[in-house]
Amino acid sequence: MPTATANSLDAVAPAARSPLVSWLGAVSVMLGIFSIVTTEILPIGLLTEIGSSFTISDGMAGLMMTMPGLLAAVSAPLVTVATGRVDRRLMLAAFVLLLALANFLAAAASSYWVVLVSRIMVGVTIGGFWSIGAGLAGRLVPPASVARATSVIFAAVPLGSVLGVPAGTFIGDLTSWRTAFLVMGIFTLAVLALLLVVVPPLPAVRTARLHVLGAMLRNVNTRFALAATFLIVLAHFGTYTYVTPFLERVTHVSPCLITVHLLMYGVAGIAGNFLGGAYVARHPRATFAVAAAMIAGATLLLPVLGRWDPAAIVLLTVWGAGYGAVPVCSQTWFAKASPDTPEASSVLFTASFQATFSLGALAGGIVVDRSSASTAMALGGATAILMVLAVSVHAARKLTWPEPRTERAEG
Repeated sequence: MPTATANSLDAVAPAARSPLVSWLGAVSVMLGIFSIVTTEILPIGLLTEIGSSFTISDGMAGLMMTMPGLLAAVSAPLVTVATGRVDRRLMLAAFVLLLALANFLAAAASSYWVVLVSRIMVGVTIGGFWSIGAGLAGRLVPPASVARATSVIFAAVPLGSVLGVPAGTFIGDLTSWRTAFLVMGIFTLAVLALLLVVVPPLPAVRTARLHVLGAMLRNVNTRFALAATFLIVLAHFGTYTYVTPFLERVTHVSPCLITVHLLMYGVAGIAGNFLGGAYVARHPRATFAVAAAMIAGATLLLPVLGRWDPAAIVLLTVWGAGYGAVPVCSQTWFAKASPDTPEASSVLFTASFQATFSLGALAGGIVVDRSSASTAMALGGATAILMVLAVSVHAARKLTWPEPRTERAEG
C-alpha cells in the first residue's frame, strides 16, 4: 500500500492503543477477508464435485464464481454509500455474519439454485466488506506501520488459495463439498467474535459519495487503473476458475493431488503478495507489469507444457507468484490516483475487481464448454499481455500521480 494512503488517513487514526491490540485489529480484518476470499473461490477446487452433485456442466457450475462478482460490483458502491454514516466496525461485523449464513445455506442447499442464492449473499458481503476493510489499515495501526499492515491485510488473498481452497478441497475429498462449506461457516463465526473484540469503534469518516466516485472516474489515472485491473483480472479468473478441470483432463492429476498443486500455487501467491507490496509503492508500473507478464507466461505455456506434471507445478508456481501481487498493485494504483479519498478508492477497486472477476469466470466457462480449458488458458494469456501493453502506454505518456493533500500542505 502506498505511503500516500497512510498519510491521507493520519488525521483519522484512532486514539493510541497497545501495539498488540492494534495489530490484532488488522489481523481480524485480514481474517475477515480471508474468509471472504476462501468462500468466494472455494468452488474452484470443488467445481466438478458440485457439478456432478447437481448434474450440471462445468460452465454452469462456474456461475458460482460469476454470481458473487456481479453482486459485489453492484453492492460495493451502493452499500458503502447507503451506510456512509454507520460505524464501520458495525458494518464489518454485519457483513461477516452474512457470510457465515451464506456458507451454512450452501451446505444445506437442496438444489443448485439455492447454492446460487447463497452466492448472492457472498457477493453482497464482498462488495461491502472489501470496500470498507481494504483501506482501514491507517485507522488500526500507527502511521509508520500502515504499509506493513496493508500487506498483512492483502495477504488474505493468497492465503485463501494456500490454506482455504486446498483445505476445502481436502475436506470435500474426505467427506463432501457440503462439509467444506459448513466448516467455512463455523470458521467465519469465530472471525466475527474476534473482530468484535479487537476492532475499536470506527466512526464513518471520508466515506464514499456518488459525486466523489464520479469525479474519480474522470481522472486519467483512475481510468488507467480500471483498464489495467479489468485486463489482468479477466485474464486470471477466465483461466484459474477452470484450473481443476484442466489439471484433471490435460495434466491427468488425481483428485487427491490437485490439492497439492493448489497448495503450491497458494504458497507462491503469499510470496508474490509480500514482494509486490514491498516494491509497488516505489515502482508501481514495473511491479504491476511484471505480475501480469508472469501470469501471461504461465497461462500461455500451460496448454503446451501442462501435459507433464512437473512443468505444470512450475507454471502454477509462477502464476501464483504473479497473481499474489495483483490485488495490492491494483489497490495501490487506485489509491495513488486519488490519495485523499481512500474509501472511495477502495469502492472503485472492489467494484471493478469483482465485476471483472465475474465476467472472467463467465467468459472462461463459455470457452471451456464450447472448446476446452486449454483454449481458455491461451486466451487468458493473450489478455494478460494486453494489460502489460496498457501499463506501457501509461509509462509512455509520462503520467504522474498526485501527492496527497497533507503532503501538498506541508510543502
